[in-house]
Amino acid sequence: MTTVNVKKWKIICVVGARPNFMKIAPILSALRESPIDALLVHTGQHYDQNLSASFFDQLNIPAPQKHLNVGSGSHSNQIAEVMKRFDPLLVEEKPDAVLVVGDVNSTLAAAIAATKRNIPVVHVEAGLRSNDRAMPEEINRILTDQIADVLYTTERQAGDNLLREGIPPQRIVFVGNVMVDTLRNNLDRAKPPRETLATAVGAPIDSALPYGILTLHRPSNVDARDTLEQLLQTIVEASERIQIAFPAHPRTLARIEAFGFLPLLSRGQIGLLPPLGYLEMLGLMAGAKLVLTDSGGIQEETTALGVPCLTLRENTERPITISQGTNTLVGTDPHVVQQAIAEVLSHGAKQGRTPEYWDGNAAKRIMADLVNRLAGETQQ
Repeated sequence: MTTVNVKKWKIICVVGARPNFMKIAPILSALRESPIDALLVHTGQHYDQNLSASFFDQLNIPAPQKHLNVGSGSHSNQIAEVMKRFDPLLVEEKPDAVLVVGDVNSTLAAAIAATKRNIPVVHVEAGLRSNDRAMPEEINRILTDQIADVLYTTERQAGDNLLREGIPPQRIVFVGNVMVDTLRNNLDRAKPPRETLATAVGAPIDSALPYGILTLHRPSNVDARDTLEQLLQTIVEASERIQIAFPAHPRTLARIEAFGFLPLLSRGQIGLLPPLGYLEMLGLMAGAKLVLTDSGGIQEETTALGVPCLTLRENTERPITISQGTNTLVGTDPHVVQQAIAEVLSHGAKQGRTPEYWDGNAAKRIMADLVNRLAGETQQ
């Protein structure tokens, strides 16, 4: 590609929640090497000043040029508020495109606002489907993909999903996984597990011994008292076999406290940790014997790391982590979960392989395609 000294195009990149930060970091890095001027907008959908600052610093993300300061609220209120605050920015900045990542409320809201202004929408991580419309993220994914002009996919099955939904093939580009770009770029900088585990509250976790990790945040798992109690009891029993580090999402911890489950956790070899920065969590996962989670991103990261992952859900929008990676879908039935843990501890990791294009170059592919598309539109 010919080097261009003067920035020719402007793209607004939107982030709104913690998972977005890991996805936008390599994209911004790649765009800095292109004739595209990227304007970073943080909607503030989820915002913890200390944690956000940690992520931006650790991942070398420049400070957002614009903050919308939306804050928490219901799904509908958040989407409406992002649209209200983002629309004037579109009028002011007149971007050539708006780039959104993932499936949070800010993703859909920014895409709708841009579409209403006839500004092209670029969706990174398009086409993932759980086929469970009770998940708010599934609705966000479907609607964003329907109005996006360019759809970058992490796996080939995502492209098949989009074609079935009537998306023209020329809009779909298989580029790989930007989350894996971030992981590969930062693995040698990951914090040693012993440093992170030393901050655990409750049972001490010895990093010299095998340990597992638990993360929970899905409303279906943490909002219903009976479901959460059953899951925690299962983990307490599992901690008789292996010590468990539990980085607790603030919302999950609030539910545990409200339901009075802290004494239950204290019965097991479970160390509570605060929400972790990216490098701390990466180091913790890299050293783990297994991970129990309901997070989509962690399913991908554990596959990239070769660490066994047991997903505490009935479905997943990332099936490649099962068919090719180290992930196993176990649901929330205590017997099934315990059996899966025993299998990992007895026979070791599920043998997976690195999926196609999960090679650390997804963001570069996105940048090259965007430049070609913008150049093509300019010449027409």
